[in-house]
Amino acid sequence: MTPANLTSPDSTAISHGLAAISHDFSVVYYIGNRKTGTLHIITRKNGATTMEHFPTAPDTGLEKMLKPILVGMTPERQVVLLNPSTKETHIQTTFPVDGFPAHLYADPYSNRDWFMNDGDKGSSVTVIANTTSRLDVQYLKTICVGRGHHQAAFTTPSPAAPGMPRRAYISNLNDGTVSVIGNDEKDVEHYLKLLTTINLCEPEHEDGVADEGATFQPNRAFPHGLAYSSVTGKLYNLNSGYGTLATIDPLTNTIESRMPLKGYSNLFAVPDNKQSGRYLIARGADRKTDLNHVIAKIAVFDTLTQTIVDHLDLPDIYFSKYYFNAESTKLYMTTGNSGSPEQQANIKPDVLLVFDLAALPKLRLIQQLKTGPAGSVAFLAQDGNTDLVFSSNAEAGSLVVIDGKNDEIVETIAVTEGATHARIWMLGNRA
Repeated sequence: MTPANLTSPDSTAISHGLAAISHDFSVVYYIGNRKTGTLHIITRKNGATTMEHFPTAPDTGLEKMLKPILVGMTPERQVVLLNPSTKETHIQTTFPVDGFPAHLYADPYSNRDWFMNDGDKGSSVTVIANTTSRLDVQYLKTICVGRGHHQAAFTTPSPAAPGMPRRAYISNLNDGTVSVIGNDEKDVEHYLKLLTTINLCEPEHEDGVADEGATFQPNRAFPHGLAYSSVTGKLYNLNSGYGTLATIDPLTNTIESRMPLKGYSNLFAVPDNKQSGRYLIARGADRKTDLNHVIAKIAVFDTLTQTIVDHLDLPDIYFSKYYFNAESTKLYMTTGNSGSPEQQANIKPDVLLVFDLAALPKLRLIQQLKTGPAGSVAFLAQDGNTDLVFSSNAEAGSLVVIDGKNDEIVETIAVTEGATHARIWMLGNRA
């Protein structure tokens, strides 16, 4: 069974008055209601746009944790699925409507991907290995971790920390802990095994606690923001429940220090570039200062000086997801809806913000694009240079194409009916 090829008429592309796109591309577009969804492929070749609406298979009827995980789509238009029950991966020409592109972290130092299996009662991470194509996958292991939503960070040796072990750190939102997992295939004894659990409890922030030395699990740390700096050889964890930033020594898995960092709900590292992981980005939202306006907060944390070196407050913005271009010179942040009815009346949930990372440690907002409510962002890069940026408009069911050099919208391509959730990626890559 093969996908149907439907050549798009000119009406599917809305020109924005810029030069025509000269680059060929194939973008996979997932859209759904977070329970069921469909896949579509938008292809530009020799100036012509082709739309492929991928064939679907019926709902599997399985429980949430057992539904097939969408790993990606091959260049031959076949979906790669991971079966959580059998731990097997397989390729097929139809997509089960209740399959979903899982929340994953790619280990930048190996060929492994870590899928986050969030759960309130019990949760885990699933590790797979990829070949060069990143789609010929092999199931490795599922490892039990703490409860709730997870984020991941990976450590590896660097000039500043040559003795650093290769490990994966997984934060557990509901437990207030960080799981430490061996991530060195040469260390057979500890490879993909839970080594220890770091308790993030700060008793002074727990109600009714008299003993300063007491620790609790679960606690109210609510970790959401985990990053490793190769410059300092330290791990940084944002405890959003406490409003603190904990510095962790991966050599001992102990918390070295804590500092206040209130008003932020996530933390992530700037990818390797000339700064070599020196700067971390914190983001958050202020819904209390102005009853009519949500204020987005973004700040730069310098790991060498242990200080916030710059910050911006942006009214009527609520940050959603973040992405870096291939050169690590720009940060793209999608926006969402949040706040009271009065605040939502003024908020801009349909813009894509572009920051210039070459200006670090200063934060420089260089573009604010009205793309519609963005589900996700993908990049077309050649030889390490970003040619095009794609943004999915879930509400309209459309694909927005952006010039990767000047960050101006080139065109908008209608794909399908709108829904609440969309995700895009380049054909032949992971979802």
